[in-house]
Amino acid sequence: MPIRGIRERVRAELIREIKDAARRQLAEHGPDGLSVRAVTREMGMASSAVYRYFPSRDALLTALIVDAYEGIGQAAQTADAEVPRADYLGRWLAVFRAVRAWALDHPHEYALIYGSPVPGYAAPADTAAPASTVALVLARIVADVVADPAMPTSLAEPAEGVSDALGHDMEVVKEYIPQVVTGADETFTHADASAVLHVIDAWTMLFGAVSFELFGHYKNVVTARGDYLDRLALRAAAPFGMTAPRVP
Repeated sequence: MPIRGIRERVRAELIREIKDAARRQLAEHGPDGLSVRAVTREMGMASSAVYRYFPSRDALLTALIVDAYEGIGQAAQTADAEVPRADYLGRWLAVFRAVRAWALDHPHEYALIYGSPVPGYAAPADTAAPASTVALVLARIVADVVADPAMPTSLAEPAEGVSDALGHDMEVVKEYIPQVVTGADETFTHADASAVLHVIDAWTMLFGAVSFELFGHYKNVVTARGDYLDRLALRAAAPFGMTAPRVP
């Protein structure tokens, strides 16, 4: 192997080890207790060696945040891809369930991106794209539903209860989605603001329910939490014509 290739592999492995150590620190001490020096002590390295890759605590936090967003986003994308394309409700439910499963498997990383803000930390702009992945997976499913003439749905219904300010927000979203969801231009360009809000509603229901579960807000209230998330997913899917078959 060329020297350059060996160096790149060693560098990638060291970065992985640093981030693994940082995640252990995150689990034990929380985001507030994370520091580059603590990571170097655990790894038995000189601080200068780690600062070469992560020049500050914020740089290390950003790397962990991006990894977490990419992890939960990949879980949603994989779940969607494993269901037949025409099974829209199956895809929708799979995404909801995959996000919950990832959060339960990675509670500390989930808390890092959806818990309390880290004091003194401001996320850079490059965290925005990975943060939107799950919402865009849901938008992709909706775009496929609307493109299917057999589905009884339309996103061109009149707006109801949408303020001028909120309507403006949705116009911005309508312009953004086609830039990142292939084939969604016709779907969302002609969509009404209230219809676009249904996608935002679904995104909010999903992460609201998962956050309530992980942060203990369902204690002594809801024990069948997976079933409850399914119920919310079905409610969020209904405006798009995705309904579960009725049992005779």
